[in-house]
Amino acid sequence: MHAALSPAELAKLRRQRPYPAVSVLMPTHRREPDNAQDPVLLRNMLAEAKERLQADPDVSRERRIDVIEQLDKAASEVDLTHAEEGMVLFAAPGEHQVWSLGRTVPARVVLSDTFLTRNLVAAHAAEHPFWVLAVSADHVSLWSGALDRLTEVRRGAFPLTRSLVDPDPEDQLQVGEVPSTFRDEHTRKFLREADIALATVLKADPRPLYVVGKAAALSLLDDVGTVMRGGAGTKIPVTPVPQAGLATGPPESLWQAVRPYAEKRAEAEVADVLAELDRARGRRAFAAGLDEIRQNAETGRVALLAVEENYRETVRDTGGHLMPAERGERDAVDDIVDSIVERSLDTGAEVRFVPDGALAEVGGIAGTLRY
Repeated sequence: MHAALSPAELAKLRRQRPYPAVSVLMPTHRREPDNAQDPVLLRNMLAEAKERLQADPDVSRERRIDVIEQLDKAASEVDLTHAEEGMVLFAAPGEHQVWSLGRTVPARVVLSDTFLTRNLVAAHAAEHPFWVLAVSADHVSLWSGALDRLTEVRRGAFPLTRSLVDPDPEDQLQVGEVPSTFRDEHTRKFLREADIALATVLKADPRPLYVVGKAAALSLLDDVGTVMRGGAGTKIPVTPVPQAGLATGPPESLWQAVRPYAEKRAEAEVADVLAELDRARGRRAFAAGLDEIRQNAETGRVALLAVEENYRETVRDTGGHLMPAERGERDAVDDIVDSIVERSLDTGAEVRFVPDGALAEVGGIAGTLRY
């Protein structure tokens, strides 16, 4: 079950597929007693998806069997024990995926020639994802961070490990508090390999980076590589966290070490967003409210979109304006905010989510304009 969305993965999800590409969106719950309803809702939504496939005259028998089989495979991978706020199942001929989201989603079943990704994109942007590199002389691990959790990433060369026994018997150094551990050539080579492996990850999925380890390890990594200075060919913020003993986790301890730095960065980012909105007012490049923001997003004028974290609106599009509507009403759009987020990202805008109430004076959503 996927939990992190990279630009490369998103590009794959957005490509056109043979009809039908089925998207099943469902809200989930982290805790009892609310999570007791999740298995029932999942069964009902899968049943709805299968019924729609059975009733669709444009779906051949062979393709219907294939997609239903993919839906069943996706359902078998669902882990409701560790559910978050929402879940998305994708199924198409020959493929399936399951995504866990930190934001709630409307219960929907969609048959199309593309997967419905807007909720996935909005949830990913709202989570403020980041990387954590945990370093020691004999182990380097990579972790994906979002909101209040860390998940170890096992891809590419990660995790990297080595023996601390020097292959040269005349120059053996033991691990521990031996000062020269982070000065010998074998450790330098090991951390240089870690730096190269991380550069590949950052190129594919640039995010803010926290590097955790004892001061000597951070200093050596800075000396032999590029990640401590922002990554090879990328412009990402890098924060050193001088704390030893966490290269192998556990994730809870690693998160507690990173948390003060992450919270400080998040506060600074919110302040920067609000300041940029104020500057845009002064140069008359400011927009706010659903109608105005939606119109500018559709024409690609939005440069920076700011949205309160839990701001959602159900509306009906009258052609010229968005009118409030009740969820479930005919022609009602349940996820207009997420649609605006995805459209803004499609046109190259930067999207930032801010705490609830930060944009209360402008209706929960605002942006700066390119022209």
